[in-house]
Amino acid sequence: MHSLDIHTFAAIYIGSYEVSLNIYEISYKKRIKKIDNIRYHIELGKEAFSKKRLGYEAVEELCSKLSEFSKIIQGYKTDAYEIYASAVLREVTNATFVLNQIFLRTGFSIKVINNSEHRFISYKSVAGRAGFDRIIKGSAAVVDIGGSGTQVTLFRDGELVTTQHIGLGTMKIRTLLDNRGNTYSSYCKQVEEYIVKKLETFTSLYECEVENIVIMGDYAPEVIRKVDKNNREDKVVKTEKFVKYISKIQKKTVEEISKELNLANESDPFVLPAILLFKNLALSVKSKEVYVPGVNINDGIAYNYAEKNKLVKDTHDFDKDILSTAKELSKRYNSYSPHIDALCKLSVKIFDTMKKNHGLGKRERLLLQVAAILHDCGKYISLANSPQCAYYIVMSSEIMGLSHLERKIVALAILYNTYQLNEFEYLSQKLDHDAYLVVAKLSAILRVANALDQSHKQKFSNIKISIKGRELIIKLESFEDISLEQTLFDDKTEYFENVFSLKPILKEKRVYLE
Repeated sequence: MHSLDIHTFAAIYIGSYEVSLNIYEISYKKRIKKIDNIRYHIELGKEAFSKKRLGYEAVEELCSKLSEFSKIIQGYKTDAYEIYASAVLREVTNATFVLNQIFLRTGFSIKVINNSEHRFISYKSVAGRAGFDRIIKGSAAVVDIGGSGTQVTLFRDGELVTTQHIGLGTMKIRTLLDNRGNTYSSYCKQVEEYIVKKLETFTSLYECEVENIVIMGDYAPEVIRKVDKNNREDKVVKTEKFVKYISKIQKKTVEEISKELNLANESDPFVLPAILLFKNLALSVKSKEVYVPGVNINDGIAYNYAEKNKLVKDTHDFDKDILSTAKELSKRYNSYSPHIDALCKLSVKIFDTMKKNHGLGKRERLLLQVAAILHDCGKYISLANSPQCAYYIVMSSEIMGLSHLERKIVALAILYNTYQLNEFEYLSQKLDHDAYLVVAKLSAILRVANALDQSHKQKFSNIKISIKGRELIIKLESFEDISLEQTLFDDKTEYFENVFSLKPILKEKRVYLE
């Protein structure tokens, strides 16, 4: 396809309380333009979260709406489409049968995404917009509010610090606290108290005082339009003004709030949990301004597709976010040090020299860097069992931009940096064959790089790495005795040689400092 051609794309998302279809025109020059948006209200989440399954009526209604979407997509003659589903299909016990019924009746193959994939795609919808880097330049919190939970991503000095999933979703709050026979005012008080309590844990762990809060979620654009009568294009308002408006309308009934915000549903049951979340999130991170970009996961699906197919130019460095998160995680466990920096540089230098020998790409290079940054974090918990602890830290941590499989590859590369690699049959329940090979190759490179700085003193400089025949030649200038490194280097080479059929050779040139 020529770069100036217009590409038509459809994004479908199955959420907790609605299914939505967006049609986009994508071109390299004009970027991504939404040309149609259809939304149907279906309360799948209420049944999914309470009964852990979807019944016949819910499946029937879902298939019916998706069949209508199929006709709309055909009418637009789209070049491509993608369909994602959230926790509503991830958490039900009969998901396999529901997905099969959808495929048989609509022809749609649905990708059920986990939380980290979901939040990253949503994050792309705002991070891919022009001006986002300006919003996070100082400090910012990006909050993505869905039916089952809320993701909070913190930035300091433009660097991603952490991303955390909090069990605060509009559907979950409504399901948990609704139908208790309370008065409306008592219900409002309970909802707000529940939200504040949940946010306290997060704010106590992280320094939460930011310049901007970026709010993504249903009802946020409607609220911001009421707060800012001029409806400016940047949709930024002072937090004080934003909170004051919500504090005023939360005293009204659900019907009155729905009318005030011009919602399609005259008695929207999720609007109150949503606006109370907006208000208390803004207060908890002590933001000065509120920014509402008016995007949703469908926009993220479109951006992800366009980026993957090189239909748009990247405006944000997502790899930088991943490395920044890894470094902050390493610091949290007191493991970030000059040794980590040295190990990252050495690992990458070996990786780049071996391009023709390992067959890996840019993404695996990034995973190697993340593994190098986090390989020592387990020592914070146990010096004796550091590799296992590091494995569990990585697997339990949200690293924005890494899929669950990629996180597993990083965790295992760290584990087998120290331990003997298990046979594929032992790990086949965790990894496919290709992923197993990636783990083997990354851990082998990490071992050799780690051996070069075993003393953590960075005793060398001017490292040059080359391949001659079946040897990986590492030349370096040392200004201290490297007997320890030489001994451990020889010990580590057997595993590396077994993986790559290359023998690492260390050549030292001693430099005497005056």
